[in-house]
This record gives sequence, C-alpha cells and structure tokens, in this order.
Amino acid sequence: MKKDIKNYNYVFLFYDVHEKRVNKVFKKCKKYLNHWQNSVFRGAITTSEIIRLENEIKSVINEKEDFVSIIKIINFKSIGETNIGVYKKNTEEIFL
Repeated sequence: MKKDIKNYNYVFLFYDVHEKRVNKVFKKCKKYLNHWQNSVFRGAITTSEIIRLENEIKSVINEKEDFVSIIKIINFKSIGETNIGVYKKNTEEIFL
C-alpha cells in the first residue's frame, strides 16, 4: 500500500513522557524545532527532518507509557495564532 506523503513544512509537537525520558525527548526535539513552552515545540521543518525526528523519538520513548503528538501543517503562512496569558521565556533551564 502506497503511503500518502505530503510536503509538511511546519509542526507543533507536544509530549507527555516519563520523567526519566524527558531530557532525552527534549534534546531530540531541540535538534529540529524551537522550544515554545514546557513540553511544547514548534517550527519550520522539512519532510525528511520530520521522519528523522519521529524515528529518533521512537528510539527513546516507551510507546506503552509515553505520549507524543506531532501536528503537521502544510503551509505555516496560513496559521492563525492567539496567545492568552504569560509566555514563559527561558523554559529550557528546567530541563537542562
């Protein structure tokens, strides 16, 4: 069966993983995306980088215990965003 491959160029990534794997997942995500807040990353990315990121995350998580969601967007220019509340800068410090 042929896979339906689309040329995604922007993603939002959210994760909830066991604390012993948080740093590993954080580092994998940081290689490809911008750390946004707590367990949230986002950014422009190529399709091949998405595949590598997914494979790297699969190599460090336990799929029976952990959860990672990657929302893929084809055209980041059409995203509407509203932020309400305080944006926490320097949230990386809690993980490093």
